[in-house]
Amino acid sequence: MSDVTIKLENVSKRYRLGQSGYSSLREDIVNIFRKRGSGPGPFWALRDVSFEVKKGEAVGIIGYNGAGKSTILKLLANVTEPSSGSVLTNGKIGALIELSAGFHPELTGRENIYLYGSIIGMKRSYIKQRYSEILEFSGLKKFIDTPIKRYSSGMLARLGFSVSSHLDPDILLVDEVLSVGDYMFQNKCLKKMMEFRDTDRTIV
Repeated sequence: MSDVTIKLENVSKRYRLGQSGYSSLREDIVNIFRKRGSGPGPFWALRDVSFEVKKGEAVGIIGYNGAGKSTILKLLANVTEPSSGSVLTNGKIGALIELSAGFHPELTGRENIYLYGSIIGMKRSYIKQRYSEILEFSGLKKFIDTPIKRYSSGMLARLGFSVSSHLDPDILLVDEVLSVGDYMFQNKCLKKMMEFRDTDRTIV
């Protein structure tokens, strides 16, 4: 188990579906009084998924839209919990799953670097040490004091990956958000991820 950084055992994830325009709780209450049952049944994003990833491995999760790829990453990042089964991770996690995750739209790029770092447990002094590297990698020096609500999706991807990858995570989780970035930055990110793999860190 010492070399295993990620382990999923018989993991299932269920979501409740509500009618558009109503909360699930409201719909359930109305249906009970009208004796119509509970409305739409549950949606299973994952059923009995098991796998493990070791140090130094880079693993890609491939599937059609709605297959549960993003759900797996959210489980690994502790954004959500499994309905059944177990999810074990060993090490510090850096995650770029959604463009705005961990950021506040009213804050500047500079302020969001510190905000994100604090969310994942980094001390301000450590973030300050890595700040120049993060800024250089992102290529956003001209816009770093601009509120990120004015950033394009590509700029958000730049900031998000730069922060996630430069705070020394043991496990780096990256969803399809990098697809909004330009070709040169995508290659830059791939090179960075390969450096991670070569230093016995895990990429999913």
